[in-house]
Amino acid sequence: MILVSRLLAPALLLMLAACASAPKPAADAAAPLATPVAGTTVPADAARAPDPSLEETAEGGVLAQTAATPAQEASLAPGVDAATTAAPTAAEDDYAALYGEAPAATAQDADAADPATAARSSYDPWEPMNRKIHAFNNAVDRAVARPLAQAYVAVVPQPLRLGVTNFFDNLGSPLTFVNQVLQGRPRDAVQTLGRFVVNSTLGIGGVFDPASDLKMKRRSEDFGQTLGMWGWRSSRFVELPLFGPRTLRDVFGLAGDMPLSVVRRVEEDKIRVTLQGLQLVDTRAQLLSLDAMRADAADDYALVRDAWLQRRTFQIEGDRRNRATQEGDLPDYLREEEERNPIVPADAMPLPLPGG
Repeated sequence: MILVSRLLAPALLLMLAACASAPKPAADAAAPLATPVAGTTVPADAARAPDPSLEETAEGGVLAQTAATPAQEASLAPGVDAATTAAPTAAEDDYAALYGEAPAATAQDADAADPATAARSSYDPWEPMNRKIHAFNNAVDRAVARPLAQAYVAVVPQPLRLGVTNFFDNLGSPLTFVNQVLQGRPRDAVQTLGRFVVNSTLGIGGVFDPASDLKMKRRSEDFGQTLGMWGWRSSRFVELPLFGPRTLRDVFGLAGDMPLSVVRRVEEDKIRVTLQGLQLVDTRAQLLSLDAMRADAADDYALVRDAWLQRRTFQIEGDRRNRATQEGDLPDYLREEEERNPIVPADAMPLPLPGG
């Protein structure tokens, strides 16, 4: 008996140790996992705590992704949905910071979005009036603007067109500089001033763009963006005759931009009107690539409105984050140089100056 007890004692200790080290099953677990078939390979990560959405197959001993049962979902933390337990990616965090909502992964998710969020992203209480103005602008575009732009592209070589675009971009640098100062972005303002000096001298009046070769980033700012930086972040959509899509905030921004226009300060009427006409044709020529997409749209007005509002939101929120965060910590798409701004600028219309 003594010999038997000495032999059984180690075996009992090993069994107790195995029971103590084994994980305790959850009280509301649906069922224990099946034991892998002998001779099969179990993945290395199978030793981790079992995921309620994973089930082990009896054929190969491999973990396969399956839908979680209601009992398994109930084992999650109270009030936490199984679909939202995964940590958001950096891109999703950036999207939420810019637009105040999570990106819709599918069309079904987009349809299930909060109606209040969708209404906020396209705030358009003046839609009936805006649609009439949009139809008028499209008629003027088909009759005048687009034929002129197509003729301009067909006759003028691309290097000359690029020089014209560079010239008007350079003339807009003082306006960008002033608005960057008003937005509290001195570093960007100094760089914009440097671009203007370099392109106006080495670039022969801005026709060439040596500043970009010197890694001096192109940025475009207006007073509408400044008002957004000052707190007017949400504004209703409005379409202006000839000027096209804007927001009510940007209408006030136009009034602030006009006195700072270089082109409008030209006293000779013929030269000023010629420059304004060339600027309008150049702006419309940059938009020719979008005509095919607009032609295929089921609702051209909604396409233009939503694209405009999303882009303005991106610009303003990007500027806010640029001021609050060191540039080296920003995502790449917020640190890239500003794309050319193919909209009708404030100085391209032959309107009288306030008090002039």
